[in-house]
Amino acid sequence: MTHKPIKVVGIDPGLAGTGIAVVEGDARAVNRYSFGCVSTASTDSLPFRLDTIYTRISQFLSDQVPDLVVIEDIYSLDKYPGSGILLGKVSGVLLVAAFRAGVRVEEIAVREAKKIICGNGNADKFQMERSVRHFLNHPETIRPFHASDALGLAITGYFRYRKNDHDRIS
Repeated sequence: MTHKPIKVVGIDPGLAGTGIAVVEGDARAVNRYSFGCVSTASTDSLPFRLDTIYTRISQFLSDQVPDLVVIEDIYSLDKYPGSGILLGKVSGVLLVAAFRAGVRVEEIAVREAKKIICGNGNADKFQMERSVRHFLNHPETIRPFHASDALGLAITGYFRYRKNDHDRIS
C-alpha cells in the first residue's frame, strides 16, 4: 500500500521573530524537514512589520503548498496584555495568509504541542528544542527557539493529519 505524502507547516507567531517550519513524510515517518524565522526590526512601524510577516509567509506557503498549516494558538498573557495583543495581530495576518493560500489551518495551544513532543505540557524552550532534535535526529542546536517551536507545531500537526488520514482510509 502506498502512502500519500504529507506536508505540514508549523508557525510560531512573533512580531520580532516568527518561526516557520515544514515537515514532510508519509504515514510511517517524517523524511524531510526545514526551518527558519521571519525577523522584523523594532525600529520599523507595526504595519510594515505585519506586512513583512504576511508577505514572506504568503510566499512560503505558495512555494510549499502544504496539506495543513498549524499556528500556535495565542493564549492570554495576564501579566503582559500588550504582548498578547501584538501576538494576536501577528496571528491574524498568519491566518489570512493561510486562508488566501487555500490551506487548512489549525491553531494548537503550545501546551498541547509540548505535551505531545516532550511528554510535558510545561516543558521549557530548551526541552522543546531538544525533543524536536531527538525526534528528527537533527544533530545541531536549532535556533532561534521560534524555529524549534515551529518544528514542534509542524510535527504535532503531522501526527494529527497522519492519524486523521489513516482513519479515513481504514
